[in-house]
Order: sequence, then C-alpha cells, then structure tokens
Amino acid sequence: MQSFINRNRVLLLHISFWFVYLSFNLYQSSVFQRGRDYDWGRMLTSTSVQLVFTVTIAYLNYFFIWPRFIKSKNLLRFLLEFGVTIGGLLTLRVYLQRYLADGYTHKVGFFYSNFFIVQMVAITLLIVLFVLMLRFAVEWFELESKRREIENEKLMAELNFLKAQINPHFLFNTLNNLYYLAYTKSDNTTEVIAKLSQMMRYMIYDSNHPQVLLSKEIEYMQNYISLERLRLNNQIPIKFEIVGNPENLRIAPLVLITFLENAFKHGVSGNNKNAWVNVTIQLDGKQCIYTVENSKPETANQYEKSGIGLQNVKRRLDLSYPGQYQLITEDKKDVYFVQVTLTLS
Repeated sequence: MQSFINRNRVLLLHISFWFVYLSFNLYQSSVFQRGRDYDWGRMLTSTSVQLVFTVTIAYLNYFFIWPRFIKSKNLLRFLLEFGVTIGGLLTLRVYLQRYLADGYTHKVGFFYSNFFIVQMVAITLLIVLFVLMLRFAVEWFELESKRREIENEKLMAELNFLKAQINPHFLFNTLNNLYYLAYTKSDNTTEVIAKLSQMMRYMIYDSNHPQVLLSKEIEYMQNYISLERLRLNNQIPIKFEIVGNPENLRIAPLVLITFLENAFKHGVSGNNKNAWVNVTIQLDGKQCIYTVENSKPETANQYEKSGIGLQNVKRRLDLSYPGQYQLITEDKKDVYFVQVTLTLS
C-alpha cells in the first residue's frame, strides 16, 4: 500500500484536490438552495458540468499551454492561447449551465447576472493557478531529490577515492613485510598470509558499504597490529585496549586505520629502541573515543606530505560524520597524540 502511494502520490494529490473542490461546490449549492423548490438533479448535473469545464481548462494549461510557454518564452503567444482556451470553454459552459438551469427561460436569474460571469472567471483562474502551483511544487521536489541524489553519489565517489588511497599504502607495507619473512624463511609466513587474506576480504567486500559493524573494524585493526608485531618480532611494546561493548554499533569503514598505520610507520621506524604504540577505543553508548599515542623520533613528521596525510583523514571524517566528530592532534617532541571522538550509529 505504501509503495502504491509513493508511486502515485502526484496523481493522488490532484484527485484529492478535485474531490475537495467538488465537495465544496455541492455544499455551497445545497446552502444556496436550502428552503427552495429546486430540481436537485439539475443542480448535480450543473455542478458536474462546472467541474468538467474547470478540469479541462486547468489541465490544458497544465500539460500543453504552460509547457509550450516555458520552451518558447513567448508571452504574447501564451496569453493568446490561454485567452482563447478559457474564453471559448467558459462561453460554452455559460450557455450549457443556463440551459440546464432553466432552459433559457430566465427563471433562474443568477446564471444571467454579471456576478455569475465574474465569479466563474475568477474562480476558474484561481483553480488554474493553484493546479499550476501543484506542478511547480512537484517539479521542485523532483529537482531537489535529484540534486540530493547527485550530491550523495558525488560524496560516495569521493569517499571511495579516499579509501582507494589507503589500500595501496597498506598492501605496499604488508607485501614488503611478507617478502622479508619469506626471504628469511620465517615460521610466521603462513600466519601472515592468513591474516592478510582476512584483511583483504574485509577491504574488498565489507568496506564497500557505507557502514560496517564496529566489531569488524576492530578485528581488522587487530589483524593489522598482529602483522606489525610479527614484523617487529614482538620487540616493541604495543597496547591495544577496548573499553565498553562494541556489539551492534556501526562505523564508517577504514576511517580509523590511518592513524594506526601512521603510528607504526613513523613511531617505530628507524633505530628508536624505545619505540612504543598505545591504542584505546573507549565506548560510552554511541560515543566512541579513539586514541592513538606513539613514540616519535625527533626528526619524524607524522603526517608528511608524501603519505596519506591528515587532510585525507579529515575529509573522510567530514564526509562520513559531518558535524559529529572531534579530532585532536598533538605533535610533541617525542610523543605524537591523536584522539577522535565520534557519534556512531
């Protein structure tokens, strides 16, 4: 039923308007003739004639005269076509209603008065204008709907582009690690391939959706940390803590991984023997506070221009959580701190 209404809402809107219009005319006629000896059959017929002529004029303008004016922008032609249409049909309506009222015997003086003519023309023009306003409203809503659709498609394309920049960066690092493990004939090579397979499945299939389960995103991050631990031979202290229950919460995919990648890329690179990484996800209802801290060599630049960059991350957050996130970064001498607060769905 709801789908039928959605498909035919414009038609139902027009039908509703004419139903109200007809009901009002019948009520007005009954009030006018109350207490008088009058042929109600003729009154109903006259009202029906009035409705038919008004509908005809309104939709001739709606479907033909007005659209031609929009295309040609010829005001004189529009006024001429509309004037001939309304003048001819209303003249025919006057004679028909007079015949139905009293057979041209002038017994019902109202239909022969100037007031009847003025009232008829004025009401007809108002109805034509109102029906035309319905057209304007429908066209505006359709254009607005298309604009929003195009805007959403544009935002999704930009999000996909930004996510595509992340995947090559991850693959490059992981394949380098895999090459090193294979070259040294490490016993961890099989485990690395299995985790890499899980992460690739997540990136290819799950991350194409606007929202994913937070638990899936956390699993992806845990796999990433496991690969880093294997690469570093568990020589670097890495803390990953979750406070709260992530079940049933959803998040934009891969929106947090950049901070984690950069923590390992810059925080544990070089010969920094005192390197460390701390990651915390704190959940309170639908609020998520994601904190990444890592050691940093004095010469390091956590978000250098050649990398994915902070601007990429900010833009993804802007697109996925407009007005619903807070990003804090602190670049100290030997510690880099980043905290993202999100309102999840």
